[in-house]
Amino acid sequence: MSDIEVAGREVHITNPDKVVFPRAGHTKLDLVRYYQAVGEAALRGVHGRPMVLKRFPHGVEEEPFFQKRAPARRPGWIEVAELRYRSGLSAEEVVCTDLAQLAWVVNLGCVDLNPHPVRADDLAHPDELRIDLDPVPGVGWDDVLSTAQVAREVLTDHGLTAWPKTSGSRGFHVYARIERRWPFAQVRKAAETVAREVERRAPGLATSRWWKEERHGVFVDFNQNAYDRTVASAYSVRAVPDARVSTPLTWDEVPGCRPEEFTLDTVPARLARSGDPWEDMDLHAGSLDGLLALAEELGPPPKAPKGTGRRRQTRPVIEIAKAEHKDEALAGLERWKARHPAVAARLEPADVLVDGMRGRSSVWYRIRVNLQHVPEAERPPQEPLEVDYDPWR
Repeated sequence: MSDIEVAGREVHITNPDKVVFPRAGHTKLDLVRYYQAVGEAALRGVHGRPMVLKRFPHGVEEEPFFQKRAPARRPGWIEVAELRYRSGLSAEEVVCTDLAQLAWVVNLGCVDLNPHPVRADDLAHPDELRIDLDPVPGVGWDDVLSTAQVAREVLTDHGLTAWPKTSGSRGFHVYARIERRWPFAQVRKAAETVAREVERRAPGLATSRWWKEERHGVFVDFNQNAYDRTVASAYSVRAVPDARVSTPLTWDEVPGCRPEEFTLDTVPARLARSGDPWEDMDLHAGSLDGLLALAEELGPPPKAPKGTGRRRQTRPVIEIAKAEHKDEALAGLERWKARHPAVAARLEPADVLVDGMRGRSSVWYRIRVNLQHVPEAERPPQEPLEVDYDPWR
């Protein structure tokens, strides 16, 4: 155990030498020291916001678990806020307002920080609109950056200031600070309107289609603005092998930026050298009136076709595996491909649909295959799943 002093408090770091990033060799203490180094900039991204604890007790190469409720055994100086859910349940979630609390959260095994878009003093009205740009497999990084520029234009045209950052993974984030006047449903509606308008302006580049098998290019994910959704905050380290960081940028830096350049090793020096591009975000809270007016002009978004019972598929999709762990699901996919080599040869990258599905406290994985590029006569039928995991059992 190692004790460190942060913000005038003593924080106990258990197992400081535990390796969190095996390929990069970074330990838990390295992770804590990173968050100390980026300090106030990281704290701005979570300050006063309840957060879901995404814990990696065995490092980033093992599955994490999600913890909404703050641990019962916690220091008296850890703040909480009570969130209520449609199920009728509630949870006291951790709220960080100083760096000691942040270090305590990281010691629990949290690699990235996942705050809600609300502050603890008003849990009903978000102050952030978040756009998550998620490329379908096979789509290049340049297309992601081009979509970010279109999202910026849409936000700017409707009275909001757009703030860009890398996601630290495959995608890109564009935020807007908003006045705390609208409930979650209206904020999500505004975000969906951004997605629809981005698709309208760049139809070959981006999509707002909700169903994964119907997407192309870059999906403009608006559902991150729904109640109970969280996004990795600014300066969060991500659970990828090279310890990339979700890094705020200026718009001048966006063209040609490379996500692999922003890591636990490089971002503290960048911040010390250039400062935080998002430092003044709170001074630019804007109105959703423009986007909500556009939503009325566009009319209701298209709804997915409904059959009797389950949703009627609009693509020839079959299910391959449901597994507790991703490698199990992918192994099942490889067995399926080995049985159907001619079909597998016709699949394009976007035809393999890999979904991380939120369970009670962890993520499980589903793999489906879209047979749209396989001639109808050659399409294999739905077969028993290669792996059939029941996350609710």
